[in-house]
Amino acid sequence: MNGSLRCFSWKIIRKKLFFKKACCQHVASDSETQNEELEKRGKERKRNKKNKTMRMIVSNLPFESNMWKENPNRYYDSNKIKTTKYTILSFIPKNIVEQFHRFANIYFVAIASLNFVPVVNAFQPAVSLIPICIIMAITAVKDAWEDFRRYKSDKEINSMGCLIFRKKEQAYVEKCWKDVQVGDFVQLHCNETIPADILLLYSSDQNGTCHLETSNLDGETNLKQRQVVTGFFHQNSEFHPEFFQNTIVCEMPNNDLNKFKGFVEQPDGKKVGFSSENLLLRGCTIRNTEVAIGIVIYAGHETKAMLNNSGPRYKRSKIERRMNMDIFFCVGLLFIMCLIGALGHGIWNGTFSEHPPFNVPDVNGYYLSLALAGFYMFLTMIILLQLVKLGQVFLIHNDIDLYDGERDFPIQCRALNITEDLGQIQHIFSDKTGTLTENKMVFRRCTINGNEFSHQENGERCILLSPAPPTGYALLLPSGAAPSPFLPGHSTEPMELWILTSPTAA
Repeated sequence: MNGSLRCFSWKIIRKKLFFKKACCQHVASDSETQNEELEKRGKERKRNKKNKTMRMIVSNLPFESNMWKENPNRYYDSNKIKTTKYTILSFIPKNIVEQFHRFANIYFVAIASLNFVPVVNAFQPAVSLIPICIIMAITAVKDAWEDFRRYKSDKEINSMGCLIFRKKEQAYVEKCWKDVQVGDFVQLHCNETIPADILLLYSSDQNGTCHLETSNLDGETNLKQRQVVTGFFHQNSEFHPEFFQNTIVCEMPNNDLNKFKGFVEQPDGKKVGFSSENLLLRGCTIRNTEVAIGIVIYAGHETKAMLNNSGPRYKRSKIERRMNMDIFFCVGLLFIMCLIGALGHGIWNGTFSEHPPFNVPDVNGYYLSLALAGFYMFLTMIILLQLVKLGQVFLIHNDIDLYDGERDFPIQCRALNITEDLGQIQHIFSDKTGTLTENKMVFRRCTINGNEFSHQENGERCILLSPAPPTGYALLLPSGAAPSPFLPGHSTEPMELWILTSPTAA
């Protein structure tokens, strides 16, 4: 009996131990598979996150014919820009909403609404609509004209020309800026404006550098250097876009002008990195470089210059902001006056058993409260303020002192709401004298040891842009020649600088 019990208990213990061991093994295997799945998910998330923060660009040349639908660059924005605020359908509702930023317009609408209530109307409802309609109509015409000028400016910029390489012609063809696509190869020449953000792949400079003027972006007139991407600089050979088989991987578009990184992946898997020193930004101008070639990285509204442009917004002058506060206090004061007058009028009328003879009812039998007739506002001042702004714009556009004779370009008043803020400068921060004055030194030509070295592009630019020299200036000539003073009005030749050196002096 005891032996059978011992055998039975031993079997039960063995079964429990075996079951426990099997369960532990099963749990361990399940935890391992779960860890593997978590690792796979983590890698996929990192890969997806990396793809969201990086952009892949290839050449458009293999996809030119009928294979554009297979081009991975087709999802990127085109180079066409649009800075207008309104469309034909959205102009009326959007402009009305913006005009209600003025507290005076809200006041006039409230007065017009009250006059449609028969009990409290002070005068004819149609008459109350005249002031608000006149004010909003004048402002709407002014805003429409301002936006139409933006449309003309966009059309002019989008129609500017640049050279794009086409596989069919095997040459660079002139196209409009709006036709530039991400992945196109663009050829730039000296004094030409850059149409998009371009990765520099070739420069005619012996050192593989390209000089830029970034005054349109940061106001700096000092030239900045950009380098050709490492591995593409060949001093004695030209760049052929049809041989470009690499893949460019860079960061997504952002508005940081000084931040740019990525790499060029070659067909053999080798990666070559690049940075902001290899990027030509839209709006900059090529200087002192005959030819530069690059591939478009960002176009249109994805360029760094356009991302830094927040677009047209409603601007209010200091007088308008001050008027909003003044009108707010005037309305509050008027409300208190009307409330006190209405209470006093009611108490005073309560002392009479019947209406006094001087209180005559209107046609409908309603008695007009004397306090309701006190709704007044300086309507003419607000209407005349809009007319005065239009007059200021006309005078600014026709001011001869604000005319740029070098470029034959008058001043452009693009914000018609803040003309009265012109010239109201409170603080000036300057780090050097060149910020307030104009230090302009352009290299034209020089002679070294009897050999003349000239810069044709800068020479032509000097002749076109230089004004007549003032009295007292002298031309610097080679050693031994007598200086010849300028005669006012007889010459428009800019000053030439001749530098003479000798082998002994060297």
